[in-house]
Parts: sequence; structure tokens; C-alpha cells
Amino acid sequence: MEESEYAAWLAIIGLRANHFTISVNHFHSYDSVEKVLDKIESLGLGINASGGRIKGSPDVLLEQGSTLADRAEFSFAGGQIEEIPTCYYEFAKRYRDVDGKLYQGFVAASADKIFESTNVRGERHAG
Repeated sequence: MEESEYAAWLAIIGLRANHFTISVNHFHSYDSVEKVLDKIESLGLGINASGGRIKGSPDVLLEQGSTLADRAEFSFAGGQIEEIPTCYYEFAKRYRDVDGKLYQGFVAASADKIFESTNVRGERHAG
């Protein structure tokens, strides 16, 4: 943990997904990331607000937001019990590029803020 939160997470959780991305483009009732995040928050789930509730923009062809990771207790050698972040959900809306195809990449400037959904150190960001 002192060296890397990501390495510690992998050592504890193993080779499992740390997040799932849900396409807002495929929703019928919600046409924006903001509306999805409002609904998720109304259900009592925390929203990752680091870098803003919505990362990206139509200009970079991708908007995304995410929940905060749930937490679970893990028992370590020697009986130590710690609460560890598990996985979270990301919601992405993709825009069409100049060829009319939905953008399939990610926005590097936003990626580190999305991954803060599982941060242990520092403040937990709630929307």
C-alpha cells in the first residue's frame, strides 16, 4: 500500500474487474450522464466528484462519471481487518466522430480522476 494503491488492490482483490462501464447511449429514459448520476445519487450511492461529476465533454467525444467504489472488509495475516474499496460503475456517453462513428477511446486527462473512485488515501469525494 505504501508503494502503490493499485498494486495493493490487485494483491488483495486479484484478477477481477475494478469497474464496469455502462453505455448511456443505450439508455432509453436517460439521455445524459448528468441525469444518470442524479438518479444513482438519489438511490443513496456516492458519486466520484474528483475533477467534477462529469469528466470529458462533447468536444473530446466522451463524457463519463462514476460511482464511488463499495467497500468490503478483508482479513489479513495476523488477524488484521481492513476495509478495502472493491469495484465501481462508470457511465459513459460517446459522441460521433467526423466519420459518424461513436468514439471508442478514452480521455487520458480524465482517466486518473475516474480511477479515484477506488482511492483509499485522502478524502472520499461525494457529489
